[in-house]
Amino acid sequence: MSGRSRAREASSMRSVRGLVPAVLAAGVLLSCGGAFAASAEKGKAAFIQHGCWQCHGMQGQGSTAGPKLAPDAMPIETFTAFVRTTNRAMPPYSEAILSNGDLEDIHAYLQTIPKPAESIPLLNQ
Repeated sequence: MSGRSRAREASSMRSVRGLVPAVLAAGVLLSCGGAFAASAEKGKAAFIQHGCWQCHGMQGQGSTAGPKLAPDAMPIETFTAFVRTTNRAMPPYSEAILSNGDLEDIHAYLQTIPKPAESIPLLNQ
């Protein structure tokens, strides 16, 4: 290998080394999908603003008027399809009424609601 070839190879390796951190960072961001887009804080505000709490309760626990939505929130695709196309007691909400962003935020809020504490058998006696 000539001196010129080695110099080109070394230059190429430096270029590749400089790209590796950028490619890794881009991969991490892309693998997170919409995780950065949805906001639980905005979701709680939208949950209240759009009146979801009136039937589903403030913690998504459900009531006689609406089913339980939390703590085990359904997948976002199922949640969106249901909200957009339901023909049950709850009217369907079009994107003009409830944006996809608000829907994703509400879903993020529902995912943050913790499960209730396990019952303690000795205390129930």
